[in-house]
Amino acid sequence: MVHVNIVSREIIRPFSPAIHHLKPFKLSLLDQFIPTTYIPLILFYSKSPQTSSTDHLKNSLSETLNSFYPFSGRMKDNLFIDFYNEGIPYNETRVHCCLSDFLQHLKTESLNQFLPCCPFRKEPKPMEVPQLAVQVNIFDCGGIAIGLCASHKITDGATLSAFLNTWAAIAGGPCNKLVRPNFSEASSLAYFPPRNIWPRIVAALMERLWFKEDKYKTRRFVFDAKAIATLKEKAKSEQVQNPTRAESLSSFIYIHARAASRLTSSSPRPSILVQGVNIRRKINPHMSYNSMGNLFWHAYVAHDYNSVESTEIKLRGLVATLREAVAKIDSDVRILQGHEGFTTIIKYLYREAAMVFKNPEFFAFTSWLTFGFDEIDFGWGKPVWVGLMGEGSSCRNLIVLQNTTSGNGIEAWVTLEENIMSILEQDPEFLAFATLNPSVLIQ
Repeated sequence: MVHVNIVSREIIRPFSPAIHHLKPFKLSLLDQFIPTTYIPLILFYSKSPQTSSTDHLKNSLSETLNSFYPFSGRMKDNLFIDFYNEGIPYNETRVHCCLSDFLQHLKTESLNQFLPCCPFRKEPKPMEVPQLAVQVNIFDCGGIAIGLCASHKITDGATLSAFLNTWAAIAGGPCNKLVRPNFSEASSLAYFPPRNIWPRIVAALMERLWFKEDKYKTRRFVFDAKAIATLKEKAKSEQVQNPTRAESLSSFIYIHARAASRLTSSSPRPSILVQGVNIRRKINPHMSYNSMGNLFWHAYVAHDYNSVESTEIKLRGLVATLREAVAKIDSDVRILQGHEGFTTIIKYLYREAAMVFKNPEFFAFTSWLTFGFDEIDFGWGKPVWVGLMGEGSSCRNLIVLQNTTSGNGIEAWVTLEENIMSILEQDPEFLAFATLNPSVLIQ
């Protein structure tokens, strides 16, 4: 295992003192429903002439917080973010190995050492935790890994991408990546105005839906361009003649994860595929791409777990059903807008709760393929690799799709219950398309 030693801990605050006097940032209704948990990301860069000093990273981060000021605050009563002077934790470490050696013999279990906090777990004190934490890890060779944990309370994948592109541009990367964030649109009356009183029973229900204490394993599976092209071809049907990479791969993984789950139980449960969908352009009127917050919704696909059809027939049917479920979100999100949104979401939550009480198995998918994390340039060039996390979480079965650094393939970061994973990682039909944790340097 790699040795990562913390050498300094600091708090980074917005550069401009005026930020500390701004009004509290209102959470949107969609933010209010999300439990407090951390989204992880680790960006690996080869040696740069600036790694002897990270002052430029700290200074540019401080400047970035001038425009992304909610990231510097703390939450109050699940209603707003304030106290911008609290700042964000910033750790610096030394990693006692060479980056190329680490990537050549990658042990994903060690990745949590590069993060400033534990990802995808329920945070017991949501009012006290920062909205963002950063850890800069410097290898003996001068390589650098920037580990981030962003609170899901105010951050989805698009928001994290906007923040990182802005920080990188200020630090010395391409200036055309600078983002002017819009923190007011999501909570406006036209979209998702917040609820002034937040029922505790709703928070408890959301935590039950999101988290399940169990033994989890996280594995990194890589699908090359040929495997993805083959799956897309197999997924074609009269209903879906142009399946996307994400649709084809999510459906394929779900079919095999569900099959693995069935082998662990004498009484198979129904299962549900849950797909996160960015709704910024699905709302009428469309929201700005630079609208910040949790602007996503879920598409649900319940599938017949007793089906004895071939994998290829299942794949075609599942992709078609998933396409229909995602298309339906357009009408779903319209009834979430405005003052009636809270009532609508409460009804939706209780439908979800009813599903949970019937004990189905959830497999949650999120695609990061369009967020450009593999292109974040701080002035040293693009990352040589983008990692996610080490061992699993308590955030149920979760699958994250991320581009390989070559741009031709997809890395699937799969977190499953331990007994399900032990079967999936030995499934020959699954491994005919997926490679388990290959060297990053040969992707």
